[in-house]
Formats: sequence, C-alpha cells, structure tokens
Amino acid sequence: MKKTIQLIALAICPVFTGIAQQTPAPAQSETVVIEGATAHLGNGEVVENSLIMFEGGKLTFVGPATTKIARNGTQIKGKGKHVYPGFIAPSTSLGLIEINAVRATDDQDELGEMIPHVRSLIAYNAESKVVESMRPNGVLLGQITPMGGRISGTSSIVQFDAWNWEDAAVKVDDGIHLRWPSTFRQGKWWEGEERGYQPNEKYQEQVTEVEVFLKNARAYGDGAKEDMNPAFAAMQGTFDGSQKYFVYADGEKEIIDAVTLAKKSGVKNVVLVGGYHAYKITNFLKENEVPVLVQFTHNLPVFEDEDYDLPYKLPKLLVDAGLLVGLQNGEASNFQTRNLAFYAGQLVGQGMGKEKALQLITGNNAKILGIDENYGTLAEGKSATLFISEGDALDMRSNQLTHAFIDGREISLETHQTALWKKYSGKYEGE
Repeated sequence: MKKTIQLIALAICPVFTGIAQQTPAPAQSETVVIEGATAHLGNGEVVENSLIMFEGGKLTFVGPATTKIARNGTQIKGKGKHVYPGFIAPSTSLGLIEINAVRATDDQDELGEMIPHVRSLIAYNAESKVVESMRPNGVLLGQITPMGGRISGTSSIVQFDAWNWEDAAVKVDDGIHLRWPSTFRQGKWWEGEERGYQPNEKYQEQVTEVEVFLKNARAYGDGAKEDMNPAFAAMQGTFDGSQKYFVYADGEKEIIDAVTLAKKSGVKNVVLVGGYHAYKITNFLKENEVPVLVQFTHNLPVFEDEDYDLPYKLPKLLVDAGLLVGLQNGEASNFQTRNLAFYAGQLVGQGMGKEKALQLITGNNAKILGIDENYGTLAEGKSATLFISEGDALDMRSNQLTHAFIDGREISLETHQTALWKKYSGKYEGE
C-alpha cells in the first residue's frame, strides 16, 4: 500500500511542477544599468541612445547615454533594442476568473445589484495562469475589477508578479464601478419578441434606483452612522475624492445622464468606461473633466449605419478632441488583455503617432487610475517597472521581450504558453 501511494505521488508531482506559476522574483539586490536602447518614456518623449539606471526598485537615472555618470552594477546592453514602461490594463477581471466554463474558478460577479462594498482584491488569484500570460507582452499592472450587477463593487490595482493578493496590491480599493442602464435593449427572440434593439421601458426606473442609492449614501456619510451600512460606507470615497467613480456607458443620453447625476450627487472624480458614442459629446465631457477608458479597437461597429472603422479610430477621435484617454479591454475575454499593446498599435494605422498611442496604455492609464506618481512613465524617482523589447512593442511582429522588471525585480517571462511553444518547436525542428 505504501509503495502504491509513493508511485501515485511521483506521478502527480511532475504535473504540479509543470503547471505552477513562476516563483515571484526576489527584491532588487544591486543596481541595474541599461545602456544604448531607445527609451520610450510613456509621456510622448523618446531618448534614442539612452541610459537607464535603477536600484532599490526606483529609477535613479533616465537620460542620454552620453551623460558622464558612474555605471556600477548589472550591465544590460540595449543597443538596437527598446525600453518601455510596463503597460497598464484598466477595468479587467484578471485573477478573478480562470476558466469561464468552470464555476469554481469564477469570482468576478457576486449576488446583488448595489454592492460597492464587495472588494475584488481579496478574491484576486496571484497564481493565475492567465495573469502570468500577460507579462511576455509587457502588460505588468492591472486594475482588478468586479463585474455584474448595477454597482459591481470596488476595484484595486495590482502588479503581476506576486505570491498573493497582499503582495500584489499597488493601490487598494481605488474605485467604485457602476454599470449604467441602457435606453435600449435587445429583443428576446426566444420569448417571441422581435430581434434587434428595442426601447428599454424601465430605463427611467433603473436610473431612479441609482439616484436614490447615491442620495442615501451621501446622507449616510453626512449623518451620525449609528447603524453600520457596508454598502453606503463603501461609497464615501467617491464623495470625498479619495476614490474614482467608474461609469460604464456608451450612448449619448446614457453618458450625459450618468455624468450629470454623479456631479449632482456630489461625486468628485468620474471616469467614463466604454464611451462608444463619446465622440459625439466631447465638449460635454471636457466641461465636466471626465477622462475616458475607451474599449479595445479590435472590434466591429455596433450599428449598421456607422463607419466600418469606427472602433478602430474612436480613441483617436477622443484624443483629437482634447480628452484624456486610455485603452482598456472592454467586454472581451480576459486572455485578450495581453493584446493591449496591439490595440494601441492599431491607432498608429489610423494616423496617431506611436508615442501618443503608447501613452494610452502607459502614462494616460496611470493618470486616470491615479497611480502616475509611481507608474506609467520612465522618470527618476518612479518605480522601475519596465521592459526591454527586441523591437516596436506596439507591433506583434517585433514585440519580443528580453527582460522585464516590476519595482526593480527582474521577473520571469516564462508561461505555460512559452513552455508549449518550446516543446513543440523542438519536436518540429528535429523533423
């Protein structure tokens, strides 16, 4: 019997070894020097022949390689390569769901409609294989966001190389997420209704529910709070400005109604997520200082009478109008978040400059999420969260990472996918 158990253990162990996530990197122990690479700073600037140095997880020098300064520490030759700030993925449920068809791996949606007190961070799986697959494309940070309901819950921002959610946290409970009701709904053909879009007769009723909730939450914050109300308590950061208020809306009326109600209710920092028709009301958004996290560009137009390339050029339309714009993965599957760089690359094909497009997934996303003091751009004193690529990181043909660092720690770029690639490359190269 004992021998049988030992044989079973030996058979199981290699399986777990093969599927486990890479061990998180240890803290930076010595200065790292990257010399000769083209540095894309994430703020629109480029340093062709650059010198980048960091120690203790912080950038200590970012400038031209011709600068006379001591270069002590680990040397990385960057000639012919490119350095970028780590890409930032907003509004994603990475680490909250692993396999859509397996309910036990799905923690992105909780029961209830108005549940701002549900915190995504404590459900975040730092050992997710999907999260691990982001890193080889340069996506090193993300805003872990709950889904479902009307007010889905509270998000947090994490870095993608950690033992657990406590280690991963970069900014805890950064914002509340509201999915605004739509003025239209799709017909339920299985119940005998016509296909296509129909007016949502409950729209005003649903808006009133949100209005009453915000009004009561504000009153709760101004009151004595004798009885604890977790949902109302969780909303207080949106009124004092310590948390962002992320509103998911696409239509003109929906956007205007959502922003107007938020301002009327005393919400300080509103961020529009989605914003499919935001290009029609850019003046309204500028007047109310509302940034936009626009959905991914690899998409089709929603309505038949729209330009076929509207999703491709939408972020550029908003940027050209003077709005602060970032890119996010929208309602696409989590694994597609690794394509964030290529969404930005699509904008280059629409006439946007490469450095401007880069800002939409680095500096701009950091500003919108409120982490720009430490992340999003390469500057002295900021976190050494960056990567080195063989070529243009916005082009899938040349986005080939050689090194990546999070807070100065050199992280592994190995994943389940890279292991399979090496395995089968070896098989077919020998034939």
